[in-house]
Amino acid sequence: MIHAIRGRLRGRGRQYMVVDIGPLDLVVHVPASLLEAEWDIGDAVELFTYLHVRENEWTLYGFESQEQRRLFELLLEVNGIGPRLALSILSSFSPEVLVSAIAQGNADVIARAPGVGHKAAQRVVLHLQDKLELVGIAGAELAGGEADAELVEALRSLGYNVVEAQRVVQMLPKDVTDLEERLRLALMQLGRS
Repeated sequence: MIHAIRGRLRGRGRQYMVVDIGPLDLVVHVPASLLEAEWDIGDAVELFTYLHVRENEWTLYGFESQEQRRLFELLLEVNGIGPRLALSILSSFSPEVLVSAIAQGNADVIARAPGVGHKAAQRVVLHLQDKLELVGIAGAELAGGEADAELVEALRSLGYNVVEAQRVVQMLPKDVTDLEERLRLALMQLGRS
């Protein structure tokens, strides 16, 4: 197994980065959070990796932390979750939000990831609920309930991705409950970043 790679960012596509590691340029499939990072071509990068070997294909996946890679490996243990679906889940949620959703048994949150149906989300929760201590990530306070789900969907309809929407919803004051006011605050917060 290739534990990690260090090199220079050579380019990026919709779901991957190209990393120059000397005589080789490696295509590394990464979560959306890494693609959205403010790296310029030529910047030094370090990725913790997972090599997925199939009969006719070797695919390298890269993560910003060992804990995120461990979550990816645990997701692969779930029946019906392959590398692409696991990457979709990790692209949709921060590791903390995903750990919280699993710990709280909230399959509805996980089902929001593209390509993940409700049954697959339930399998993720059932399979991983007792394995979260293996990850070493403390769960974040989960965007709570139907009101936050509506706010996340409203932000997504405005063009923000799930990760951005979840992140900003977590930062909002808990005493503000009006959906319009929460949306206004969320858009202000997103405008600053």
